[in-house]
Amino acid sequence: MRDDAAQLFERARLRLAAAPREALGEIAEPSGLRRVLGVGPRIVRAGSAWRVGSLLIGDDVVHEAGEVLRATDPGRRGYAAESARRRAELRAMALRGGFAEGETVHLGWWPLDLAGLAAGEPTGPLSWQDGRVMIRWTPAGALMPLSAYLDERVGLLLAPPPGA
Repeated sequence: MRDDAAQLFERARLRLAAAPREALGEIAEPSGLRRVLGVGPRIVRAGSAWRVGSLLIGDDVVHEAGEVLRATDPGRRGYAAESARRRAELRAMALRGGFAEGETVHLGWWPLDLAGLAAGEPTGPLSWQDGRVMIRWTPAGALMPLSAYLDERVGLLLAPPPGA
């Protein structure tokens, strides 16, 4: 018997119903008068999802997570690394886009093709092995059954260990 990924994600959504979601954001470049006035790019809200490990589960779509940041004022302007400067710029872009100070924002996420997966094609970190949907939860990590991964990660989200 083969796993049904759609059913696995639907069961996860039912368990997650009362859990808080996190924002999905997209970079919006200024256009028209905003560009002429020198207004910079911003990150705008593109929905919300539950972060379940390396997956972002929305109402009717599942995304592979990308970059995560918190919307904050960048503060000081001197940075030792270009990557730190870029992260500060992204955090400030999220504030300009209307996210609350400290709000978690996900960027660079992409939808997984669950229809393709049902037809046997891999999508993002999901693939098939011996009739089971498997997930590679880190780029260098081993495969594990999606059902076990969702059970564990949803359980941790709903009842985090003390001190987490």
